Amino acid sequence: MGLSIDEQKAVDRFRKTVVEPSQTKLVILDFWAEWCGPCKALTPVLEKVAADYADKGVVLAKINVDEEQFIAAQFQVRSIPTVYAMFQGQPIADLTNARSESQLKGILDQLLGQLPVEGGVMPPDASGAPQGPSPEELAQFVKLGEEALSAGDAQRAAGIFAQITEFAEGNAPAHAGLVRALLQLGEVDQARQVMEVIDSDPRLATDPAIAPARSALELAGTRVDDGELAALRAAAAADPANMDAQFALAEAAFAAGARDEAADTLLAMITADREWNEGAARARLLKIFEATGLEDEWVVGVRRRLSRVLFG
Repeated sequence: MGLSIDEQKAVDRFRKTVVEPSQTKLVILDFWAEWCGPCKALTPVLEKVAADYADKGVVLAKINVDEEQFIAAQFQVRSIPTVYAMFQGQPIADLTNARSESQLKGILDQLLGQLPVEGGVMPPDASGAPQGPSPEELAQFVKLGEEALSAGDAQRAAGIFAQITEFAEGNAPAHAGLVRALLQLGEVDQARQVMEVIDSDPRLATDPAIAPARSALELAGTRVDDGELAALRAAAAADPANMDAQFALAEAAFAAGARDEAADTLLAMITADREWNEGAARARLLKIFEATGLEDEWVVGVRRRLSRVLFG
Protein backbone atom coordinates (compact mmCIF):
# COMPACT_ATOMS: atom_id res chain seq x y z
CA MET A 1 0.00 0.00 0.00
CA GLY A 2 3.08 2.27 0.08
CA LEU A 3 2.62 3.10 3.80
CA SER A 4 5.44 3.89 6.17
CA ILE A 5 5.96 1.71 9.24
CA ASP A 6 4.30 4.30 11.50
CA GLU A 7 1.34 4.64 9.12
CA GLN A 8 0.90 0.88 8.95
CA LYS A 9 0.94 0.71 12.76
CA ALA A 10 -1.73 3.43 12.85
CA VAL A 11 -3.86 1.45 10.41
CA ASP A 12 -3.43 -1.70 12.50
CA ARG A 13 -4.49 0.14 15.67
CA PHE A 14 -7.52 1.57 13.89
CA ARG A 15 -8.46 -1.86 12.57
CA LYS A 16 -8.35 -3.38 16.06
CA THR A 17 -10.13 -0.56 17.89
CA VAL A 18 -12.70 0.47 15.27
CA VAL A 19 -12.97 -1.71 12.17
CA GLU A 20 -13.08 -5.11 13.87
CA PRO A 21 -15.63 -4.12 16.56
CA SER A 22 -17.77 -2.43 13.89
CA GLN A 23 -18.29 -5.73 12.09
CA THR A 24 -20.97 -6.62 14.64
CA LYS A 25 -21.34 -3.45 16.73
CA LEU A 26 -22.27 0.16 16.04
CA VAL A 27 -19.15 2.18 16.87
CA ILE A 28 -19.33 5.83 17.86
CA LEU A 29 -16.03 7.20 16.53
CA ASP A 30 -14.93 10.41 18.26
CA PHE A 31 -12.03 12.50 16.89
CA TRP A 32 -10.74 14.71 19.71
CA ALA A 33 -7.66 16.38 21.23
CA GLU A 34 -6.48 17.31 24.73
CA TRP A 35 -6.50 21.04 23.93
CA CYS A 36 -10.05 21.01 22.49
CA GLY A 37 -12.57 22.58 24.90
CA PRO A 38 -15.71 21.45 23.04
CA CYS A 39 -14.28 17.92 22.93
CA LYS A 40 -14.01 17.85 26.72
CA ALA A 41 -17.61 19.03 27.00
CA LEU A 42 -18.82 16.35 24.57
CA THR A 43 -16.83 13.44 26.06
CA PRO A 44 -19.08 12.77 29.10
CA VAL A 45 -22.16 12.90 26.86
CA LEU A 46 -20.69 10.34 24.45
CA GLU A 47 -19.52 8.12 27.30
CA LYS A 48 -22.94 8.16 28.98
CA VAL A 49 -24.81 7.42 25.75
CA ALA A 50 -22.41 4.60 24.86
CA ALA A 51 -22.84 3.10 28.35
CA ASP A 52 -26.64 3.39 28.17
CA TYR A 53 -26.65 1.68 24.75
CA ALA A 54 -23.97 -0.91 25.43
CA ASP A 55 -26.53 -3.71 25.69
CA LYS A 56 -27.91 -2.64 22.30
CA GLY A 57 -24.57 -3.16 20.58
CA VAL A 58 -23.06 0.35 20.77
CA VAL A 59 -19.42 1.02 21.68
CA LEU A 60 -17.33 4.22 21.83
CA ALA A 61 -13.92 4.58 20.18
CA LYS A 62 -11.85 7.73 20.61
CA ILE A 63 -9.14 8.94 18.22
CA ASN A 64 -6.71 11.59 19.46
CA VAL A 65 -5.98 13.59 16.31
CA ASP A 66 -2.56 14.67 17.61
CA GLU A 67 -1.48 11.08 18.17
CA GLU A 68 -3.23 9.60 15.13
CA GLN A 69 -2.70 12.27 12.48
CA PHE A 70 -2.62 9.74 9.64
CA ILE A 71 -6.04 8.31 10.54
CA ALA A 72 -7.52 11.78 10.99
CA ALA A 73 -6.18 12.72 7.55
CA GLN A 74 -7.82 9.68 5.97
CA PHE A 75 -11.16 10.86 7.34
CA GLN A 76 -10.37 14.41 6.21
CA VAL A 77 -11.04 15.74 9.71
CA ARG A 78 -10.90 19.53 9.47
CA SER A 79 -12.29 20.46 12.88
CA ILE A 80 -12.91 18.75 16.20
CA PRO A 81 -14.86 17.27 17.70
CA THR A 82 -15.85 15.21 14.67
CA VAL A 83 -18.03 12.19 15.40
CA TYR A 84 -19.15 9.38 13.09
CA ALA A 85 -21.27 6.28 13.49
CA MET A 86 -19.32 3.33 12.05
CA PHE A 87 -20.67 -0.04 10.94
CA GLN A 88 -18.76 -2.79 9.16
CA GLY A 89 -15.75 -0.54 8.71
CA GLN A 90 -17.63 2.34 7.07
CA PRO A 91 -19.00 5.65 8.38
CA ILE A 92 -22.76 5.53 7.95
CA ALA A 93 -23.80 8.72 9.73
CA ASP A 94 -22.21 12.01 10.79
CA LEU A 95 -23.00 12.60 14.47
CA THR A 96 -20.94 15.76 14.83
CA ASN A 97 -23.88 18.14 15.15
CA ALA A 98 -25.65 15.95 17.70
CA ARG A 99 -24.26 17.45 20.90
CA SER A 100 -26.98 16.55 23.40
CA GLU A 101 -27.84 13.18 24.90
CA SER A 102 -31.34 13.23 23.41
CA GLN A 103 -30.07 14.10 19.92
CA LEU A 104 -27.50 11.29 19.98
CA LYS A 105 -29.97 8.75 21.27
CA GLY A 106 -32.51 9.72 18.64
CA ILE A 107 -30.04 9.09 15.83
CA LEU A 108 -28.78 5.86 17.40
CA ASP A 109 -32.34 4.58 17.75
CA GLN A 110 -32.87 5.16 14.02
CA LEU A 111 -29.62 3.42 13.07
CA LEU A 112 -30.19 0.47 15.38
CA GLY A 113 -33.58 -0.03 13.79
CA GLN A 114 -31.95 -0.40 10.38
CA LEU A 115 -28.74 -2.31 10.98
CA PRO A 116 -28.10 -5.94 11.97
CA VAL A 117 -26.13 -4.86 15.02
CA GLU A 118 -25.23 -7.59 17.51
CA GLY A 119 -27.37 -6.88 20.55
CA GLY A 120 -29.58 -4.45 18.66
CA VAL A 121 -33.22 -5.15 17.86
CA MET A 122 -34.76 -4.30 14.49
CA PRO A 123 -38.40 -3.35 15.09
CA PRO A 124 -40.88 -5.50 13.19
CA ASP A 125 -43.50 -4.23 10.82
CA ALA A 126 -47.13 -5.32 10.89
CA SER A 127 -46.26 -8.65 9.30
CA GLY A 128 -43.62 -9.39 11.92
CA ALA A 129 -40.70 -8.88 9.49
CA PRO A 130 -37.86 -6.50 10.42
CA GLN A 131 -38.28 -2.98 9.11
CA GLY A 132 -35.69 -1.58 6.73
CA PRO A 133 -34.48 2.01 6.53
CA SER A 134 -37.12 4.58 5.66
CA PRO A 135 -36.77 6.56 2.40
CA GLU A 136 -35.80 9.61 4.44
CA GLU A 137 -33.07 7.70 6.26
CA LEU A 138 -31.74 6.22 3.03
CA ALA A 139 -31.63 9.72 1.56
CA GLN A 140 -29.47 10.83 4.50
CA PHE A 141 -27.02 8.01 3.85
CA VAL A 142 -26.92 8.85 0.13
CA LYS A 143 -26.18 12.47 1.07
CA LEU A 144 -23.29 11.31 3.26
CA GLY A 145 -21.90 9.30 0.34
CA GLU A 146 -22.24 12.25 -2.03
CA GLU A 147 -20.44 14.49 0.45
CA ALA A 148 -17.57 12.01 0.66
CA LEU A 149 -17.44 11.83 -3.14
CA SER A 150 -17.40 15.63 -3.48
CA ALA A 151 -14.63 15.82 -0.90
CA GLY A 152 -12.52 13.46 -2.99
CA ASP A 153 -12.82 10.49 -0.62
CA ALA A 154 -14.00 8.00 -3.24
CA GLN A 155 -13.02 4.99 -1.10
CA ARG A 156 -15.31 6.03 1.74
CA ALA A 157 -18.07 7.00 -0.70
CA ALA A 158 -17.91 3.60 -2.38
CA GLY A 159 -18.24 1.86 0.99
CA ILE A 160 -21.26 3.95 1.96
CA PHE A 161 -23.03 3.48 -1.38
CA ALA A 162 -22.30 -0.26 -1.38
CA GLN A 163 -23.89 -0.65 2.05
CA ILE A 164 -26.98 1.28 0.95
CA THR A 165 -27.42 -1.01 -2.04
CA GLU A 166 -27.38 -3.96 0.36
CA PHE A 167 -30.14 -2.38 2.47
CA ALA A 168 -32.16 -1.22 -0.55
CA GLU A 169 -31.46 -3.05 -3.80
CA GLY A 170 -33.77 -0.71 -5.73
CA ASN A 171 -32.13 2.54 -4.56
CA ALA A 172 -31.05 4.18 -7.83
CA PRO A 173 -29.06 7.12 -6.33
CA ALA A 174 -26.94 4.68 -4.31
CA HIS A 175 -26.21 2.50 -7.35
CA ALA A 176 -25.34 5.59 -9.38
CA GLY A 177 -23.09 6.88 -6.61
CA LEU A 178 -21.33 3.52 -6.37
CA VAL A 179 -20.56 3.56 -10.11
CA ARG A 180 -19.17 7.10 -9.91
CA ALA A 181 -17.10 6.32 -6.80
CA LEU A 182 -15.60 3.21 -8.40
CA LEU A 183 -14.70 5.23 -11.49
CA GLN A 184 -12.93 7.82 -9.35
CA LEU A 185 -10.95 4.95 -7.82
CA GLY A 186 -10.00 3.75 -11.30
CA GLU A 187 -12.03 0.55 -10.87
CA VAL A 188 -13.64 0.71 -14.32
CA ASP A 189 -14.34 -3.03 -14.57
CA GLN A 190 -16.10 -3.07 -11.19
CA ALA A 191 -18.12 -0.02 -12.24
CA ARG A 192 -19.19 -1.85 -15.38
CA GLN A 193 -20.28 -4.83 -13.28
CA VAL A 194 -22.46 -2.56 -11.14
CA MET A 195 -23.94 -1.05 -14.30
CA GLU A 196 -24.76 -4.56 -15.53
CA VAL A 197 -26.71 -5.13 -12.30
CA ILE A 198 -28.49 -1.83 -12.87
CA ASP A 199 -29.36 -2.72 -16.47
CA SER A 200 -30.78 -6.07 -15.37
CA ASP A 201 -33.49 -4.24 -13.43
CA PRO A 202 -35.75 -2.17 -15.74
CA ARG A 203 -36.80 0.12 -12.90
CA LEU A 204 -33.21 0.95 -12.00
CA ALA A 205 -32.05 1.20 -15.60
CA THR A 206 -34.66 3.83 -16.48
CA ASP A 207 -34.37 5.88 -13.31
CA PRO A 208 -33.14 9.44 -14.06
CA ALA A 209 -30.61 9.16 -11.21
CA ILE A 210 -28.66 6.59 -13.24
CA ALA A 211 -28.00 8.95 -16.16
CA PRO A 212 -24.96 10.71 -14.59
CA ALA A 213 -23.36 7.36 -13.74
CA ARG A 214 -23.96 6.08 -17.25
CA SER A 215 -22.35 9.22 -18.68
CA ALA A 216 -19.40 8.87 -16.32
CA LEU A 217 -18.89 5.25 -17.37
CA GLU A 218 -19.04 6.21 -21.03
CA LEU A 219 -16.42 8.93 -20.51
CA ALA A 220 -14.20 6.52 -18.57
CA GLY A 221 -14.06 4.32 -21.68
CA THR A 222 -11.64 6.82 -23.26
CA ARG A 223 -9.02 6.29 -20.52
CA VAL A 224 -5.44 5.87 -21.82
CA ASP A 225 -2.11 5.24 -20.12
CA ASP A 226 0.31 8.04 -19.21
CA GLY A 227 2.39 7.57 -22.34
CA GLU A 228 -0.62 7.82 -24.64
CA LEU A 229 -1.89 10.87 -22.78
CA ALA A 230 1.48 12.58 -23.18
CA ALA A 231 1.42 11.81 -26.91
CA LEU A 232 -2.10 13.28 -27.22
CA ARG A 233 -0.94 16.44 -25.42
CA ALA A 234 2.01 16.77 -27.75
CA ALA A 235 -0.16 16.30 -30.84
CA ALA A 236 -2.69 18.88 -29.64
CA ALA A 237 0.02 21.40 -28.80
CA ALA A 238 1.73 20.90 -32.16
CA ASP A 239 -1.43 21.66 -34.14
CA PRO A 240 -3.93 23.81 -32.19
CA ALA A 241 -6.19 24.08 -35.24
CA ASN A 242 -6.61 20.30 -35.45
CA MET A 243 -9.99 19.83 -33.78
CA ASP A 244 -9.78 16.05 -33.82
CA ALA A 245 -6.52 16.18 -31.87
CA GLN A 246 -7.98 18.67 -29.37
CA PHE A 247 -11.09 16.56 -28.89
CA ALA A 248 -9.08 13.36 -28.34
CA LEU A 249 -6.98 15.17 -25.73
CA ALA A 250 -10.06 16.48 -23.92
CA GLU A 251 -11.63 13.03 -23.72
CA ALA A 252 -8.46 11.35 -22.49
CA ALA A 253 -7.68 14.13 -20.01
CA PHE A 254 -11.09 13.90 -18.35
CA ALA A 255 -10.90 10.10 -18.16
CA ALA A 256 -7.48 10.48 -16.50
CA GLY A 257 -8.89 12.84 -13.88
CA ALA A 258 -7.48 16.05 -15.42
CA ARG A 259 -10.87 17.68 -15.68
CA ASP A 260 -9.53 21.25 -15.74
CA GLU A 261 -7.43 20.41 -18.78
CA ALA A 262 -10.41 18.75 -20.43
CA ALA A 263 -12.67 21.73 -19.79
CA ASP A 264 -10.05 24.25 -20.94
CA THR A 265 -9.53 22.31 -24.16
CA LEU A 266 -13.24 21.97 -24.93
CA LEU A 267 -13.94 25.62 -24.14
CA ALA A 268 -11.11 26.67 -26.47
CA MET A 269 -12.63 24.48 -29.19
CA ILE A 270 -16.08 26.02 -28.69
CA THR A 271 -14.55 29.50 -28.83
CA ALA A 272 -12.73 28.68 -32.06
CA ASP A 273 -15.58 26.85 -33.82
CA ARG A 274 -18.69 26.02 -31.82
CA GLU A 275 -20.29 24.25 -34.81
CA TRP A 276 -17.40 21.83 -35.40
CA ASN A 277 -18.68 18.29 -35.88
CA GLU A 278 -22.26 19.35 -35.15
CA GLY A 279 -21.33 20.95 -31.83
CA ALA A 280 -19.40 17.92 -30.54
CA ALA A 281 -17.23 19.92 -28.13
CA ARG A 282 -20.22 21.53 -26.40
CA ALA A 283 -22.06 18.18 -26.28
CA ARG A 284 -19.04 16.52 -24.68
CA LEU A 285 -18.73 19.31 -22.12
CA LEU A 286 -22.41 18.93 -21.21
CA LYS A 287 -21.91 15.19 -20.77
CA ILE A 288 -18.99 15.92 -18.45
CA PHE A 289 -21.28 18.21 -16.44
CA GLU A 290 -23.86 15.43 -16.17
CA ALA A 291 -21.27 12.83 -15.17
CA THR A 292 -19.77 15.09 -12.49
CA GLY A 293 -23.05 16.40 -11.12
CA LEU A 294 -24.80 19.63 -12.02
CA GLU A 295 -24.58 20.92 -8.43
CA ASP A 296 -20.84 20.31 -8.18
CA GLU A 297 -18.93 23.56 -7.55
CA TRP A 298 -16.47 22.80 -10.34
CA VAL A 299 -19.32 22.27 -12.80
CA VAL A 300 -20.99 25.52 -11.72
CA GLY A 301 -17.77 27.42 -12.42
CA VAL A 302 -17.20 25.84 -15.84
CA ARG A 303 -20.84 26.41 -16.80
CA ARG A 304 -20.33 30.12 -16.15
CA ARG A 305 -17.32 30.08 -18.45
CA LEU A 306 -19.33 28.25 -21.11
CA SER A 307 -22.10 30.84 -20.85
CA ARG A 308 -19.60 33.65 -21.37
CA VAL A 309 -18.26 31.89 -24.47
CA LEU A 310 -21.72 31.29 -25.91
CA PHE A 311 -23.48 34.49 -24.93
CA GLY A 312 -20.77 36.94 -23.88
